[in-house]
Amino acid sequence: MKTTPTLLTLALGAAFAVHGTAFAQVAGSTTTTGISVVESTRVALGWSVKKTLLGKTIYNESGQKVGKIQDIIIAPDRSVSYVIVGAGGFIGMGRHDVAIPVTQIQDLTGKLVMTGATVDLIKAMPQFEYANDNARRNQFVAAAEKDITQGKAKLLELEKMTSTATATADAKAKIDLQFTALQVDVKSAEAKLSELKQAAANRWKEFEASVSAATARLRKSIDSAVS
Repeated sequence: MKTTPTLLTLALGAAFAVHGTAFAQVAGSTTTTGISVVESTRVALGWSVKKTLLGKTIYNESGQKVGKIQDIIIAPDRSVSYVIVGAGGFIGMGRHDVAIPVTQIQDLTGKLVMTGATVDLIKAMPQFEYANDNARRNQFVAAAEKDITQGKAKLLELEKMTSTATATADAKAKIDLQFTALQVDVKSAEAKLSELKQAAANRWKEFEASVSAATARLRKSIDSAVS
Protein backbone atom coordinates (compact mmCIF):
# COMPACT_ATOMS: atom_id res chain seq x y z
CA MET A 1 0.00 0.00 0.00
CA LYS A 2 1.53 3.27 -1.10
CA THR A 3 1.26 6.13 1.36
CA THR A 4 2.37 9.74 1.26
CA PRO A 5 4.55 10.74 4.25
CA THR A 6 3.05 14.11 5.15
CA LEU A 7 1.15 17.04 3.75
CA LEU A 8 4.26 19.14 4.25
CA THR A 9 6.06 17.33 1.46
CA LEU A 10 3.17 17.04 -0.97
CA ALA A 11 0.76 19.82 -0.12
CA LEU A 12 1.96 23.26 -1.02
CA GLY A 13 5.60 22.63 -0.30
CA ALA A 14 6.46 22.35 -3.95
CA ALA A 15 4.62 25.50 -4.87
CA PHE A 16 6.23 27.57 -2.14
CA ALA A 17 9.74 26.15 -2.47
CA VAL A 18 10.21 26.73 -6.19
CA HIS A 19 13.80 27.48 -7.19
CA GLY A 20 13.22 28.17 -10.88
CA THR A 21 14.46 31.37 -12.49
CA ALA A 22 12.08 34.29 -13.03
CA PHE A 23 13.07 37.12 -15.35
CA ALA A 24 11.82 40.66 -14.71
CA GLN A 25 9.94 42.42 -17.48
CA VAL A 26 11.84 45.01 -19.48
CA ALA A 27 10.10 47.75 -21.49
CA GLY A 28 9.61 46.64 -25.07
CA SER A 29 10.20 42.99 -24.26
CA THR A 30 8.17 40.02 -23.08
CA THR A 31 8.15 38.54 -19.60
CA THR A 32 9.54 35.06 -19.12
CA THR A 33 8.84 33.10 -15.96
CA GLY A 34 9.87 29.49 -15.76
CA ILE A 35 10.53 26.50 -13.54
CA SER A 36 12.49 23.38 -14.23
CA VAL A 37 10.98 20.13 -15.52
CA VAL A 38 11.60 18.52 -12.13
CA GLU A 39 9.82 21.33 -10.33
CA SER A 40 6.90 21.21 -12.76
CA THR A 41 6.52 17.52 -12.00
CA ARG A 42 6.59 18.19 -8.25
CA VAL A 43 3.85 20.80 -8.57
CA ALA A 44 1.72 18.54 -10.76
CA LEU A 45 1.99 15.71 -8.24
CA GLY A 46 1.34 17.98 -5.28
CA TRP A 47 -1.89 18.87 -3.53
CA SER A 48 -4.54 21.34 -4.63
CA VAL A 49 -5.60 23.35 -1.58
CA LYS A 50 -9.04 24.05 -3.03
CA LYS A 51 -9.76 20.57 -4.39
CA THR A 52 -7.95 18.31 -1.95
CA LEU A 53 -7.53 20.01 1.43
CA LEU A 54 -10.02 22.72 2.32
CA GLY A 55 -13.20 21.30 3.81
CA LYS A 56 -11.83 17.77 3.84
CA THR A 57 -12.44 15.49 6.81
CA ILE A 58 -9.57 14.31 9.00
CA TYR A 59 -9.76 10.83 10.48
CA ASN A 60 -7.78 8.95 13.11
CA GLU A 61 -6.17 5.58 12.45
CA SER A 62 -9.42 3.85 13.49
CA GLY A 63 -11.39 5.61 10.76
CA GLN A 64 -13.23 7.92 13.16
CA LYS A 65 -13.87 11.51 12.01
CA VAL A 66 -12.07 14.03 14.21
CA GLY A 67 -12.58 17.31 12.33
CA LYS A 68 -12.41 19.20 9.04
CA ILE A 69 -9.73 21.40 7.53
CA GLN A 70 -10.97 25.00 7.60
CA ASP A 71 -7.85 26.87 6.54
CA ILE A 72 -4.11 26.64 5.94
CA ILE A 73 -1.65 28.97 7.64
CA ILE A 74 1.52 29.81 5.72
CA ALA A 75 4.51 30.90 7.79
CA PRO A 76 6.36 34.15 6.94
CA ASP A 77 9.07 32.12 5.19
CA ARG A 78 6.29 30.82 2.88
CA SER A 79 6.42 27.24 4.07
CA VAL A 80 3.10 25.60 4.92
CA SER A 81 3.14 25.33 8.69
CA TYR A 82 -0.33 24.52 10.02
CA VAL A 83 -3.77 23.44 8.98
CA ILE A 84 -6.71 24.86 10.90
CA VAL A 85 -8.95 21.99 11.95
CA GLY A 86 -12.50 22.49 13.22
CA ALA A 87 -14.18 19.93 15.47
CA GLY A 88 -17.77 19.71 16.66
CA GLY A 89 -20.40 22.42 16.26
CA PHE A 90 -23.10 22.95 13.64
CA ILE A 91 -22.78 25.42 10.74
CA GLY A 92 -19.95 27.13 12.58
CA MET A 93 -21.89 27.41 15.86
CA GLY A 94 -19.85 26.01 18.72
CA ARG A 95 -17.14 24.70 16.40
CA HIS A 96 -13.71 24.50 17.99
CA ASP A 97 -10.89 25.49 15.63
CA VAL A 98 -7.30 24.54 16.41
CA ALA A 99 -3.97 24.79 14.61
CA ILE A 100 -2.37 21.44 13.76
CA PRO A 101 1.19 21.13 12.42
CA VAL A 102 0.96 19.65 8.94
CA THR A 103 3.63 17.13 9.88
CA GLN A 104 1.03 15.42 12.10
CA ILE A 105 -1.29 14.69 9.18
CA GLN A 106 -0.72 11.94 6.63
CA ASP A 107 -2.43 10.89 3.45
CA LEU A 108 -3.26 7.18 3.60
CA THR A 109 -4.80 5.90 0.35
CA GLY A 110 -6.57 9.19 -0.25
CA LYS A 111 -7.73 9.71 3.34
CA LEU A 112 -6.28 12.41 5.60
CA VAL A 113 -5.25 10.78 8.87
CA MET A 114 -4.05 12.19 12.19
CA THR A 115 -2.83 9.31 14.31
CA GLY A 116 -4.09 9.27 17.90
CA ALA A 117 -6.56 12.11 17.37
CA THR A 118 -10.11 12.25 18.72
CA VAL A 119 -12.81 14.93 18.73
CA ASP A 120 -12.32 15.36 22.48
CA LEU A 121 -8.58 15.76 21.99
CA ILE A 122 -9.12 18.47 19.36
CA LYS A 123 -11.62 20.29 21.59
CA ALA A 124 -9.16 20.16 24.50
CA MET A 125 -6.54 22.06 22.48
CA PRO A 126 -6.34 25.88 22.67
CA GLN A 127 -8.82 27.68 20.42
CA PHE A 128 -7.26 29.17 17.30
CA GLU A 129 -8.01 32.83 16.59
CA TYR A 130 -6.74 35.04 13.81
CA ALA A 131 -4.50 37.64 15.44
CA ASN A 132 -5.50 40.59 13.27
CA ASP A 133 -9.21 39.86 13.58
CA ASN A 134 -9.35 39.02 17.27
CA ALA A 135 -8.88 42.60 18.47
CA ARG A 136 -11.73 43.89 16.32
CA ARG A 137 -14.02 41.08 17.47
CA ASN A 138 -13.27 41.85 21.11
CA GLN A 139 -14.00 45.55 20.55
CA PHE A 140 -17.26 44.73 18.79
CA VAL A 141 -18.37 42.39 21.59
CA ALA A 142 -17.43 44.95 24.25
CA ALA A 143 -19.48 47.65 22.51
CA ALA A 144 -22.52 45.35 22.24
CA GLU A 145 -22.20 44.35 25.90
CA LYS A 146 -22.07 48.03 26.86
CA ASP A 147 -25.35 48.69 25.00
CA ILE A 148 -26.97 45.72 26.73
CA THR A 149 -25.77 46.92 30.15
CA GLN A 150 -27.22 50.37 29.48
CA GLY A 151 -30.47 48.77 28.41
CA LYS A 152 -30.71 46.79 31.63
CA ALA A 153 -29.93 49.89 33.68
CA LYS A 154 -32.75 51.72 31.90
CA LEU A 155 -35.12 48.85 32.68
CA LEU A 156 -34.35 49.21 36.38
CA GLU A 157 -34.93 52.95 36.14
CA LEU A 158 -38.31 52.49 34.48
CA GLU A 159 -39.29 49.85 37.02
CA LYS A 160 -38.58 52.27 39.87
CA MET A 161 -40.59 55.01 38.19
CA THR A 162 -43.74 52.87 38.04
CA SER A 163 -43.47 52.12 41.76
CA THR A 164 -43.50 55.75 42.87
CA ALA A 165 -46.68 57.01 44.51
CA THR A 166 -46.66 60.21 42.45
CA ALA A 167 -46.89 58.45 39.10
CA THR A 168 -50.32 58.80 37.48
CA ALA A 169 -52.17 55.94 35.88
CA ASP A 170 -51.51 57.32 32.39
CA ALA A 171 -47.81 57.80 33.16
CA LYS A 172 -47.52 54.26 34.49
CA ALA A 173 -49.25 52.85 31.41
CA LYS A 174 -46.79 54.70 29.15
CA ILE A 175 -43.82 53.52 31.18
CA ASP A 176 -45.10 49.94 31.12
CA LEU A 177 -45.23 50.02 27.31
CA GLN A 178 -41.71 51.41 27.14
CA PHE A 179 -40.49 48.83 29.65
CA THR A 180 -41.96 45.95 27.64
CA ALA A 181 -40.49 47.19 24.35
CA LEU A 182 -37.09 47.80 25.91
CA GLN A 183 -37.09 44.39 27.58
CA VAL A 184 -37.74 42.73 24.22
CA ASP A 185 -34.88 44.65 22.62
CA VAL A 186 -32.49 43.77 25.45
CA LYS A 187 -33.29 40.07 25.16
CA SER A 188 -32.96 40.19 21.37
CA ALA A 189 -29.54 41.85 21.58
CA GLU A 190 -28.41 39.31 24.19
CA ALA A 191 -29.54 36.40 22.00
CA LYS A 192 -27.80 37.72 18.89
CA LEU A 193 -24.60 38.42 20.80
CA SER A 194 -24.71 34.93 22.31
CA GLU A 195 -24.87 33.44 18.81
CA LEU A 196 -21.79 35.41 17.82
CA LYS A 197 -19.88 34.33 20.93
CA GLN A 198 -20.73 30.66 20.37
CA ALA A 199 -19.64 30.75 16.74
CA ALA A 200 -16.12 29.83 15.72
CA ALA A 201 -13.78 32.76 16.24
CA ASN A 202 -13.00 33.08 12.55
CA ARG A 203 -16.71 33.25 11.62
CA TRP A 204 -17.84 36.03 13.93
CA LYS A 205 -18.37 38.45 11.03
CA GLU A 206 -21.24 36.29 9.79
CA PHE A 207 -23.15 37.42 12.89
CA GLU A 208 -21.91 41.03 12.95
CA ALA A 209 -24.82 42.48 10.96
CA SER A 210 -27.54 40.84 13.08
CA VAL A 211 -25.90 41.96 16.34
CA SER A 212 -25.45 45.50 15.01
CA ALA A 213 -29.13 45.66 13.99
CA ALA A 214 -30.24 44.37 17.41
CA THR A 215 -28.07 46.82 19.37
CA ALA A 216 -29.22 49.69 17.13
CA ARG A 217 -32.84 48.93 18.03
CA LEU A 218 -31.83 48.69 21.66
CA ARG A 219 -30.14 52.11 21.65
CA LYS A 220 -33.23 53.61 19.99
CA SER A 221 -35.46 52.13 22.70
CA ILE A 222 -33.17 53.48 25.41
CA ASP A 223 -33.20 56.97 23.89
CA SER A 224 -36.98 57.02 23.47
CA ALA A 225 -37.70 55.83 27.02
CA VAL A 226 -38.72 58.53 29.53
CA SER A 227 -35.96 59.75 31.82
